Amino acid sequence: MIKLTRLSGEPFVLNAELIRYVEANPDTFITLTNGDRIVVREGTDVVVDRVIEYHQRKNLLPPGFARPDTGEK
Repeated sequence: MIKLTRLSGEPFVLNAELIRYVEANPDTFITLTNGDRIVVREGTDVVVDRVIEYHQRKNLLPPGFARPDTGEK
């Protein structure tokens, strides 16, 4: 689960396993595996970082895993 914020300012928690893809349009849209779309305040990089952290906590990614697009940790 990752913590995010709706455009209205309302915080919520999303099951990261349900994310199909994330896009900026210019707002950040998260499309879920069931086709639902959610708009959040966080940018795409923040969402991706939180998903990576989530998978690391589940031990699905090794500690220190770097994002493929930037090489950042």
